Amino acid sequence: MSQLQIYVTVAVFLAVILAIALNLIDMAVAALTGVCLLIALGILTEQDLIAATRTSAGPLGLLFGGMVVARILATTGIFEVVGDAYLRATGGSGKRFLFLLILLVAPVCAFLPNATTVILLAPIIVRVCIALEADYVGPMVLTAIISNSAGLLTLVGDPATFLVGSSIGMTFSQYLQRVSLGGVIAILVIVPILPWLMRDLWIMQRTLPPPLRGKRLERPVYAALAVAVLLLMMALFVFGEHLPTHIVPPAAAVIASALALLVGFAARVEPTENVLRDVDWKTLVFLASIFCLVEAMVKTGLLQTLAIKLYEVFGNALTPVALTLIVGIALLSSVLANVPVAAASIVMVKGYLIMAEVVPDTAMAAHFSQWPATSIPVFVAMMFGATLGGNATLVGASANIVAAGICARQGTPLTFGTFLRYGLPITVAQLAASAIYVLVMFALLP
Repeated sequence: MSQLQIYVTVAVFLAVILAIALNLIDMAVAALTGVCLLIALGILTEQDLIAATRTSAGPLGLLFGGMVVARILATTGIFEVVGDAYLRATGGSGKRFLFLLILLVAPVCAFLPNATTVILLAPIIVRVCIALEADYVGPMVLTAIISNSAGLLTLVGDPATFLVGSSIGMTFSQYLQRVSLGGVIAILVIVPILPWLMRDLWIMQRTLPPPLRGKRLERPVYAALAVAVLLLMMALFVFGEHLPTHIVPPAAAVIASALALLVGFAARVEPTENVLRDVDWKTLVFLASIFCLVEAMVKTGLLQTLAIKLYEVFGNALTPVALTLIVGIALLSSVLANVPVAAASIVMVKGYLIMAEVVPDTAMAAHFSQWPATSIPVFVAMMFGATLGGNATLVGASANIVAAGICARQGTPLTFGTFLRYGLPITVAQLAASAIYVLVMFALLP
């Protein structure tokens, strides 16, 4: 790539992010326009698009499968039943509403991708907010942030953690031992901030109307089958890679989407074309475009330059490198979408570890898994930076974009500035806690 092409690539990239941040143009249109411009200028080639597709296929498969399963579940009436129970459990208290929101979202996101969790639970959150006569924008932002944070609980909770973990051959159980506690801490850090961040909702107290006749499922068999598909998807997330057929999480999500569509078709509750039409294609197009833009940034060689700079500054000292990655990747994830940033950062970090002679040159191979214990905290720092950094801004994570789309469809747009007001303070607190967690990991190394 020539020097001029590098400047053009960086300029297009920054222009797309600026257009989104200033709400000058729809995010999907901005990202897709940037990609098309780079293609027209010959900077992005067919090979680059194939490489971007290969990287994005897993995260996009996870999202698509989750969206379809969630859409089928929405036709069962389950959300109305759970929403009514949630409303009654709040007792009209805003404080209790926020605590229950955390307890509702976090466990689900331990086994489902964060954007999928937002898709599944958004109808419940919005329904309860409307019943409590409360603004649903703040709670939807909190739902996205909690789902991103809870994505650290398991390997499949967030596409970014899945990308990093799978790139080093980390298994589901190994992840639980090394990273999951950090996810718990990231969620707990949010709690003491809520009284200040959401003061109006925290002190809110409403009188609930007398309970009506309990909500009931009109098609219990259909609902049971839809829930069974969801449970099967969760089971495949956990155990699929240990099966002889080696079903990875994205494949599990796509399989579940096909089964969900089959259940919906057999029940004839709603036409299949309606279900597919309601998939959030805008989010998928945006993320696919961002992956292509990041691929163009990789071509510039800037990531390789950063790997060299890391080695020049820190040498073999892995602890300061890990702390730098938490902050640096978090900053990038806050403006570039965390999944593609994680994908690009893997190349940079592996390049650094090779230069630092922590691993041999063969570590760049896709199936290399002989990572020494001293290198694991570095990759964990990447997970924290990418996952939690995505909490800061509207474009930082797919769950945030999904939440914005839901708010827009409800009639109240979620702006970049509004999300930043909630996300930035929480992100700073979470990254500080994550840095301490990584330091403890290094201290406990044999």
